[in-house]
This record gives sequence, structure tokens and C-alpha cells, in this order.
Amino acid sequence: MKATIWHNPKCGTSRKTLAILEERDGVDVTVVEYLKNPPSRDKLAQLYADAGITPQKGLRIRGTDAKERGLQDADADTVLDAMAAEPILIERPLVETDNGVRLCRPQDVVQEIL
Repeated sequence: MKATIWHNPKCGTSRKTLAILEERDGVDVTVVEYLKNPPSRDKLAQLYADAGITPQKGLRIRGTDAKERGLQDADADTVLDAMAAEPILIERPLVETDNGVRLCRPQDVVQEIL
């Protein structure tokens, strides 16, 4: 099975999720450090749709100025535009496999798509 993780190596939850993926037999992991190689706006929209969540649910509040900018209450297009422009606004980690997409907070959520 192939798995792609949009990863931030400075994030404990992201590191724990990556460890789960790497320890699982038969999982071929692609690691994308999304702060260096951010997903496109269209890819983000696809990931959130496939995860069954809104872009607002995928918005990182902690450590960002999202609240001050009113992004929590903004429409999906505004949130996606902001995330595409400033990937620090993307909550992590997002994991995509053939079985679906999950925002893996907490990290054990990844088990749902393995």
C-alpha cells in the first residue's frame, strides 16, 4: 500500500504518525515536508473532500495568526487561498492512502486508512 504524509518534522504528532506508517509492513511511505513543498490549492481541496472535512477543520490555529485574520469563520475558498499562500496554516499531518485521507490528530487516526 502507498501512503503519502504531509509532514512537519518539528511536530510531535506528525513524527508519531510517520513512525506508525514506517513500522507497518507493506506500506510504501512518501514523505512531503509541506512547509518546503506545499500542496496546491486544488490538492488541498481534494484532500479535505476525501477526508470528509471542511478546509476550516484543517486550519491550524495554534502558532498562527488564523484567529486574528478571521479565518475560522471564513468561507472554504478564503481558507484554501490562505493555506496555499501560507502553508503554516495547514494542520498536520494529513495522510493519504488508497483507503482514504485523514487528518491524523491524534496520530492513531491513521489506522483507519491502513
